[in-house]
Amino acid sequence: MISFIARYFSSLWELITAPFRAVWRLITRLFPPRDCTLMDTNDGEVHTYQQSSFVRFTKFCMVFTMTIWAAWATYIYTYHRPLLQKRTAQLEQVRTQHSRQMADLKIYLQKYNELTKNLNITDDKILKADKSKLSDKEKENLLNTKSKILGELDFLQTRIAEMMEDEHYTPEFDKMSEISVEFELVRNENNTLKQQNIQIMEEMKEISDADQQITDSVSKLAYDSISDLRKQMKRINASISKLGLTEQGLIEKANKYSSQYIGSEFVPIQISKKANQKYQKLAKEIEQWHGLKRLTEILPFGTPVEKTIVTSNYGMRKDPFTGKNKHHKGIDFAGKIGTELYAVAPGRVVSAGERSGYGTTVEIDHGLGFTTLYAHLSKIMVSRGDWVRPGTVVGLGGSSGRSTGPHLHYEIRYKGTPFNPIKFVKEN
Repeated sequence: MISFIARYFSSLWELITAPFRAVWRLITRLFPPRDCTLMDTNDGEVHTYQQSSFVRFTKFCMVFTMTIWAAWATYIYTYHRPLLQKRTAQLEQVRTQHSRQMADLKIYLQKYNELTKNLNITDDKILKADKSKLSDKEKENLLNTKSKILGELDFLQTRIAEMMEDEHYTPEFDKMSEISVEFELVRNENNTLKQQNIQIMEEMKEISDADQQITDSVSKLAYDSISDLRKQMKRINASISKLGLTEQGLIEKANKYSSQYIGSEFVPIQISKKANQKYQKLAKEIEQWHGLKRLTEILPFGTPVEKTIVTSNYGMRKDPFTGKNKHHKGIDFAGKIGTELYAVAPGRVVSAGERSGYGTTVEIDHGLGFTTLYAHLSKIMVSRGDWVRPGTVVGLGGSSGRSTGPHLHYEIRYKGTPFNPIKFVKEN
């Protein structure tokens, strides 16, 4: 070891100062001396001086130290200040709670002194009971009073022990404050609900009155409309009876029927059986009205020609070709060749072309089993599958087929069977 030191170091001092010299060499390498030049702008003189490595290193250490200190101070301020504020708030809360606990303790102490005094007085009265010659009832009252005072002392002792041992003890002041606040909130809410209830009751009365007026008005309108519609249906009651149909049955079918022009199926209003009878009655009247209205739109009421001149009725007549009696399945209307013939109700063309005996014909399906047939036409104006409205020109009058002259043979059929259409064509 000594030989190693003697080889590289000439003296002991050189050995001791070697680390410092190594550090200094590192500093001079990192912070070499620097020449600085300053110019005086007033006199134009140039001053040159040299910053040594020591000065530059010292300035660097100062700047580095200030930066570290600023960063640490910022961290302390940013992180610890909220904690300090929180701890301060907690301390203030604890102080407030402690002061309230002390106030409770003072009240308990006063109560304790009062109870102790009353207990001593009661004990004296009990001891003197025999000398005072008190009645048994008075002695019993004294004993009851003593028991009551002892019970209050036990309760007071429990409260004080709870205050001292329970760290989550809430002072009576806070409890009373919370109860008072809740009571006020509940009372205010109760008053608000009372006002709202009064307002709702008034609105319900107004709604009830308006509901009664609306129900009465709608019922009257439905009744009047049903009466008018039934007058229209009355003239065909005999005809539909012969077909085995009833008005109510047709109404039910009409409400379930749907088509392009009539609309979708009618959905009856569902009224609970628990509801007022007037609503159930009104729902039935609306269903009746809707069904009757649909029937007047679906059934082929009216004449297919502009000028109604009947030349041959439905039933038995002499055949113009043979002269023998033969059943006529429809009604013949007078008309010239080219007379426009109209659809009497909405429906769909199910046949348009030649038919044996009938010549050029058009047949329209109106729904519910009813169809209309136009025969002996000179020209067809629609095609099979077309939807037609009331008043649509379906063909032109002519004399095609088994015919003695220009006219329109018109039939109304139910499920393919012709019946007397006169009641559908003419009113009573």
